[in-house]
Amino acid sequence: MTDQLTTTASGGLHVSEEFGPLLTRLDDIGPLIRREAQAAEAAGRLTPAVVQALHDSGVFRICIPRSLGGYEFSPRQAIQTVERVSHHDASTGWIVHAVYVCSGTTAAYVGEEAAQSLYGDGRVTLVAGQGTRPGTAVRVDGGYRLSGSWSFASGMHHADHLHSAAVVEQTGQVLILIQPKEQATLLGNWDVMGLRATGSIDYRLDDVFVPEAYAYDITTTEPVSGGALYRVGVWNIAGIALTGWALGVGRRALDELRVLARQKSGAPGATVDSAEFHADYARAEIALRSARAWALEVWAGIETALDAGGRPSTEQETLARLALINATRTGQSVCATAYKWAGTAALRDGDLQRVFRDMHAGCQHITSGPAVLHHSGRHLAGLAPDDAYWVFGELTGPK
Repeated sequence: MTDQLTTTASGGLHVSEEFGPLLTRLDDIGPLIRREAQAAEAAGRLTPAVVQALHDSGVFRICIPRSLGGYEFSPRQAIQTVERVSHHDASTGWIVHAVYVCSGTTAAYVGEEAAQSLYGDGRVTLVAGQGTRPGTAVRVDGGYRLSGSWSFASGMHHADHLHSAAVVEQTGQVLILIQPKEQATLLGNWDVMGLRATGSIDYRLDDVFVPEAYAYDITTTEPVSGGALYRVGVWNIAGIALTGWALGVGRRALDELRVLARQKSGAPGATVDSAEFHADYARAEIALRSARAWALEVWAGIETALDAGGRPSTEQETLARLALINATRTGQSVCATAYKWAGTAALRDGDLQRVFRDMHAGCQHITSGPAVLHHSGRHLAGLAPDDAYWVFGELTGPK
């Protein structure tokens, strides 16, 4: 997979010099990630060798603020990094995406005392968890008593801490609260079609005390640590990573089909030698490259706004959500094309079948759901109030 765009904004938005070297390190461990993918799927978690290789590469630092020893990648750098890992294996890329979101936002938004405890002296604390379907937090002296059940904690098996959304009983405010993983009851219920190696199990917390410094408002765009990146907020940080994931998995599907086509070509009656196949492959390339280019263009515009000291406009946030939906649906379409032309080869266990299943599992994520598309269309059609704004997946307002 070639790198088509590596330029980023300068000045207020950090441009990490680790970007190019990290991509090289990820490609160096790519063969290991691919070799271990089947074993990881069977185990429902990444293998120890892959986890260690990811740690050694530095990829878990990409969303940690520079002030805490992280790389603090710009949005386009992060998109391309998650894309590169996901090209090697979709589940591995999904875990990197989840850790990017949970760990990076934890490091940026929790109180200074908590940030130093978790990330001081160059430590990289991995955080997993769930920011939707909130539990309940009861305000008490010094913090909160947290209870609830949460689903889809991707990367749980490899995390040190959890981040869990909860509604404060006394005020109705929605917070993200950070707690050690050992305080949770883990539910081993990850029986799914795709993304099996992510171990995205459910968990439960029962009346766990969380100090105030380890909690932050889920809608905040004011980082305690770190720079301009964190002014986009939690939802957009998730969108950055998920865009890269969809593009990487879509590219892997086409690459697998290309290998298979070369193997089949020349055999009697080979469908890959037909004009119909050639046209379908070309259309898939057009769609995937277009989705990638548009996503990077949208985030280039947001980088410019951040670099100037501002935040994304409602228009820019709308386009970022649509660029993610487009990347996800395009990746899904590309995988369907690959599955169609692979014929019976796609029915057997193997890389192409796993890519197909993983992509379709990832397409179920809330960030690419129909509600986001509907709200985006409402704004672009001029039917939303001029001062409407995004709160996660919903366009609301006026303020």
